[in-house]
Amino acid sequence: MRPLYFLSFLLLAGFTSAENTKPNIIFILADDLGYGDVQCLNPERGLIETPAIDSLAGQGMIFTDAHTASSVCTPTRYSILTGRYNWRTKLQKSVLYGFDEPLIDQDRLTVAGFLRDNGYTTAAIGKWHLGLDLPKTDDQPFQGHNAQNVDWNGVIKNGPVERGFDYFYGISASLDMPPYIYIENDRFVGEGTATKAFNRKGPAEPSFEAIDVLPMIGKKTVEFIKKQDSSKPFFAYVAFTSPHTPILPSKEWQGRSDLGKYGDFVMQTDAVVGDIVNAIDAAGFGENTLIIFTSDNGCSKAAGIKELQEKGHFPSAHLRGSKADLWDGGHRVPFILRWPKVVEAGSKTDQLVCQTDFMATCADVIGASVPNGAGEDSVSFKPALVGEPIESSRAGVIHHSIGGFFSYRQGKWKLLLCKGSGGWSAPNENQARNAKLPAQLYDLEADPGEQNNLYESNPEVVDALFKQLTSDVERGRSTAGAPAENDVDDIVIWKGRDQQK
Repeated sequence: MRPLYFLSFLLLAGFTSAENTKPNIIFILADDLGYGDVQCLNPERGLIETPAIDSLAGQGMIFTDAHTASSVCTPTRYSILTGRYNWRTKLQKSVLYGFDEPLIDQDRLTVAGFLRDNGYTTAAIGKWHLGLDLPKTDDQPFQGHNAQNVDWNGVIKNGPVERGFDYFYGISASLDMPPYIYIENDRFVGEGTATKAFNRKGPAEPSFEAIDVLPMIGKKTVEFIKKQDSSKPFFAYVAFTSPHTPILPSKEWQGRSDLGKYGDFVMQTDAVVGDIVNAIDAAGFGENTLIIFTSDNGCSKAAGIKELQEKGHFPSAHLRGSKADLWDGGHRVPFILRWPKVVEAGSKTDQLVCQTDFMATCADVIGASVPNGAGEDSVSFKPALVGEPIESSRAGVIHHSIGGFFSYRQGKWKLLLCKGSGGWSAPNENQARNAKLPAQLYDLEADPGEQNNLYESNPEVVDALFKQLTSDVERGRSTAGAPAENDVDDIVIWKGRDQQK
């Protein structure tokens, strides 16, 4: 008969083993959802019901000061998957389109590749928007959005399945960008023999309809979850196409809000989040699955922001600006996570984080290290999950607008190297060209709405932030470590500075 202390040792060993089990990870990325579009984040000035996302927050943690690396979609997606700022690549402004070549280099490690190397099954479902090498019928470049030389039966190269994902089902770019056809792994699902226009005209698979894509993303994600078991952890990167244009809620969601199609589409987006969370729980994965819900940038003006505000709904909540802008409404986004095994239900943190931090956080969560040459701008926010301070070797967070303008955030201070929004909101850079001050500085603790420009009265703060930003750009990394290389040499940190003096 074995002594009691030996049995206690076995029980303790079993408990420790269970505690070290790697969590499943689900990263859900909405498209153009504003911070104020989630009810629990904007209870006083938000009129859209989001019960599933609110429930996720109630069961987990809200990050109130979380940011995308850019205020538009392609750059943000690059940064999420690589842990590296997009402007270190050739993409210095704007976004890619449906026929564009890959932005992620072949030798660049992604979160998916890293997790797969550490025993995970990985899947990407939904919108890719990071470029693909689409097959051609000739050696001529694709011409615009209505390319006619696509080989619909050929092999797609340098897509998700060659960037760390075991499985992919989705579309090449935004839902208003051709080609309008599903892709599974490295093949088209059908042929783009029809022509359709969901804002932009281009080749389409005859049965493809934009209104069906969000339900498809939910369905394919649930199917993927149901195929998994407890023998191997899994990672799903789920990139919604909503509530981005075309704003097309399904028939059963039309008229559900009092705010028109946009409100209806946000409600449908919320319902798909609920379907995914319910599938996780029904499969028995709930306790040890880290679910992150966020957005790729702020609300788009295509939603009809002015009209929504007139009805009492403010998509950016208390923040200034929206999609494309350097003001916080462009890049401060919903960031809600649930991990019952670790995170206290109903918790909240105001610590500053960036979506580039996903890679380092995944590494920290599974007890591994990010390899050299990867995740140069990524810091783990795992300590925040248990109420502890994030230990960051990064001095601050860099923001970037659709026009390629830079901003630097450190503590309460935010420096914007532009005269206006840097994006689409008025005054844009052209409208603000005659402004007295060459840049903007805000104290976000006292002025979260970015109304009181302190640039002139705090030159020492401006100088310190600009020097740190310059160092972070030129070193090829913003975290501790050996200097790295940017992909391009001509990164313009302060556009038109000489003309602005």
